[in-house]
Amino acid sequence: MEQNILDCVIVGSGPSGFTAAIYAARADLKPELYTGLEPGGQLTTTTEVDNFPGYPAGITGPEMMMDLQKQAERFETKVHYEMITKAEFSKEVGGVHKLYAGNKEILAKTVIISTGATAKYLGLDDEKKYAGGGVSACATCDGFFYRGKDVVVVGAGDTAAEEATYLAKLCKKVTLLVRKDVFRASKAMVHRVESTPNIEVKFHHELIGIEGENSLVERAVIINNQTQEKSTVDVEGIFIAIGHKPNTDIFVGQVDLDENGYILTEKGSTRTNLPGVFAAGDVQDHIYRQAITAAGSGCMSAMDAEKYLAELH
Repeated sequence: MEQNILDCVIVGSGPSGFTAAIYAARADLKPELYTGLEPGGQLTTTTEVDNFPGYPAGITGPEMMMDLQKQAERFETKVHYEMITKAEFSKEVGGVHKLYAGNKEILAKTVIISTGATAKYLGLDDEKKYAGGGVSACATCDGFFYRGKDVVVVGAGDTAAEEATYLAKLCKKVTLLVRKDVFRASKAMVHRVESTPNIEVKFHHELIGIEGENSLVERAVIINNQTQEKSTVDVEGIFIAIGHKPNTDIFVGQVDLDENGYILTEKGSTRTNLPGVFAAGDVQDHIYRQAITAAGSGCMSAMDAEKYLAELH
């Protein structure tokens, strides 16, 4: 029996994956989408989404992803609740790409990678316990909810410095915990932190626990790693800003990645170094990392895939 070669397979199910599906389906590419282990992506770990245009009253992350999925399915996108575990990409123009979901082999003329990125956490049990109750990995997503309140930011790089200065505009006080005695951030970002009066930097300090009633953050438990002295800081929000890890492990050695593992795309497009393989969303964007920019690049990837297929004929 000859195996069916699909026009378009989308790997991942966040805003970029579902937007790519909507556009690809409307272009009659009959896309099939594989959700991965976290259907809906990072947004499903976010409670309120208030900054996505078109939702004046806001919406929860999971609800928004369900809306996007329904819209993709309305145009006959086939959604598989499976994870792609292996990829064998062709290097030829017009070549057939092979994807595997366990033992199942999937053949496709174009592949859109929208596997996203995963925020790095410290690995404390309390982070899980208070997720959605004051623990966040995205200041631009959740900072607004802490207007006029005190928060802690954990990290020493550009992400932490950026999140701290962003939060300082909204919050009463930001306590920045830096594990060593220096920042890893660029000079410009450090200068910005140092010239913001309501940021207090605590060098040699680490977050070791979180306390609060009803799964809502009330205190950060911290330790001075020089003196081993423990203390608490009264805060309502804790932002973990130690970076993100793009979900690209299965593509290593095939698609060009930058030094942090993000997929490199041609400027102004979603094309990777391989013909017929495109990347959209946070898997190729370590700068903006927003639902709306992910959705925008999802649209671009479907249009790029459609153009690629049209040029084959």
